[in-house]
Amino acid sequence: MNENQDAAVDVVVIGGGAAGLSGAVTLARSRRSVVVVDAGEPRNAPAAGVHALLGREGIAPAELLERGRAELEGYGGTILRGEVVRAAADADGFAVTLADGRAMRARRLLVTTGLVDELPAVPGLRERWGRDVLHCPYCHGWEVRDRAIGILATTPTSVHQALLFRQLSDDVVYFAAGVGMPEAEDAEKLQARGIRIIEGEITGLHIVDDRLSAVRLSDGAVIARDALAVGPRMVARSAVFDDLGLQPTTHPMGEFIAVDATGRTAVAGVWAAGNVSDLSAQVGMAAAQGTFAAAQLNADLVAEDVQIAVTRHRERGKMEAWSASRTSP
Repeated sequence: MNENQDAAVDVVVIGGGAAGLSGAVTLARSRRSVVVVDAGEPRNAPAAGVHALLGREGIAPAELLERGRAELEGYGGTILRGEVVRAAADADGFAVTLADGRAMRARRLLVTTGLVDELPAVPGLRERWGRDVLHCPYCHGWEVRDRAIGILATTPTSVHQALLFRQLSDDVVYFAAGVGMPEAEDAEKLQARGIRIIEGEITGLHIVDDRLSAVRLSDGAVIARDALAVGPRMVARSAVFDDLGLQPTTHPMGEFIAVDATGRTAVAGVWAAGNVSDLSAQVGMAAAQGTFAAAQLNADLVAEDVQIAVTRHRERGKMEAWSASRTSP
C-alpha cells in the first residue's frame, strides 16, 4: 500500500497495542485487507514487563508489540506510524485522516486507542509510574511482595485496592487524605487486616539510588515505603469518536466507550476493544477482546459481502432471462 495516497481497505484499526494487533491479525488471517494506525504511545511503556500473559510472562512491552507487528505483516497486514485525527462516516464507509495529511478509506473501523492514566498532583509520582508507583496487584503485585507498600487513596475503591495488596505483604499503610477517612465498615476491614490508616496528605517522594524509599506528608512526617499503589483516573483516548458522534461514558474510575457483548459501539460499522472500552482490562484481556471483536466485525463484513453477491446474482438472473426472451423465436 502506498502511504501517500488514499486507499480503500476492509478495516482500519486505530491503535497498535495488544488489542489492535490481535484484532488485526485475526482479520488478516481471514484474508481481510487491514491497516493498523499506531501512534506509538502504549499505556504500559514504563513497565519493565507484561504479567499474567500465559506463555509470555515478564516479556518487555516493546518486545511484545514488536512480535505482534511482525506477525501481522507476515499475514499481509499493514502498519502505519501516525496519529488519526479524524474518522468520519459517509455512505461508502469511513474516511480516516492522519495528522500528517495521509488519508484512507475503510468499510469498518476497529478502535483500540487505549486510555490515559491521570495521576494525583504529587511531585515525582509520574516519574515513578510503572516502576515503584503502581496500580494493579495482578500486573505488579508479585514484584513488591513482602515489601513496605503504601496505598494512596484516590476513590472509595482504594479500600478494595488496599485489601488486595494486603494479600501480598504484611506491611501495608493506607493514606486516606485523597478521599478522606473511610466509612466505619471499611475502616474496620482495614484495621482487621492490620492496615494502618494515616490521614496526612502525601506531598512528595523520597528517592534513594533510583528507588522509592519513603513518602513525605504535609506535616513533615516521613513514612518509609518501598512501593506506592495509586488508583489513577483512567480516561479512554476517545477523541477520534467525536466526529462519529459517540461520547464516552462516565465511570467512577474514569471514562470509557460503551460497547455491546460483541465489541460493537453505538455507531454502525465501528467496533472497540481493549482499554478504550474496558478500563480494567490487562494485556491478555485486551488482546482477547481485540480478537473477539475482529471476529464479529469480520462476520458483519461477510454478511454484507453475501448480500451484495445475492443482489448481483439476482440481477444477472434477470438480465439472462430478459436476454433469453429477446432471442426466443
